[in-house]
Amino acid sequence: MTKDKAVKIICDARRKGSKTLSEYESKQVLAAYDIPVTKEILLKDKSNLEKTIRKIGYPLVMKGCSPEIAHKTEKGLIHVDIRTIKEAKKVFNEIMAGMKGFDGGVLVQQMIKGGRELVMGMNRDAQFGPCVMFGLGGIFTEILKDISFRRAPLKKRDALDMMREIRGHKILDAVRGMEAVDKKLLIDMLMNIGRIGMEIPEISEIDLNPVIIDGSKPVVVDALIVLEKV
Repeated sequence: MTKDKAVKIICDARRKGSKTLSEYESKQVLAAYDIPVTKEILLKDKSNLEKTIRKIGYPLVMKGCSPEIAHKTEKGLIHVDIRTIKEAKKVFNEIMAGMKGFDGGVLVQQMIKGGRELVMGMNRDAQFGPCVMFGLGGIFTEILKDISFRRAPLKKRDALDMMREIRGHKILDAVRGMEAVDKKLLIDMLMNIGRIGMEIPEISEIDLNPVIIDGSKPVVVDALIVLEKV
């Protein structure tokens, strides 16, 4: 894991006056800490679109990407299940048109399919410091509120206890023809989120939702990192 790489991304964002990292920047920070994220490439223009698609492969997800835009769905800046170059070019133009006034580009991303979604994150509490969060994710996160918390740094047992505490913990087991989730990888992810909180005080919040289970492997599909106020 490379703390220096993560810190450089944050310093560059701060120099631009950003209060949050873009999804692309957020995932670069996560990847520096060995947290699995979607395969993706950020494009500012259409000239490399075909080359990018060959690297990523169909089906695709394409998103508007800017540190100034937190809620992409409401702005119509997310398109999923793209399967042809003609469709990709059309979507690229639509997203860039919707991005007018914002600094950023189009995130071309592999489409992760899975029937189970989790949420992970970190909040920096004024009293307890960085606290790691885990629970059921996706569109029902706010409704179900099935989450658990632990203060960082986490030990393996802490991460395992967090998984057992949520009411929907059986979603992690083999169910309805789906593989059991790789709990060792989940443990590593939660511990590394805690490490980010401990090692990079410039970060106030991490929101990873959804984390989709692809086979047995959890993959971060969307990410937002909020920076501490200067």
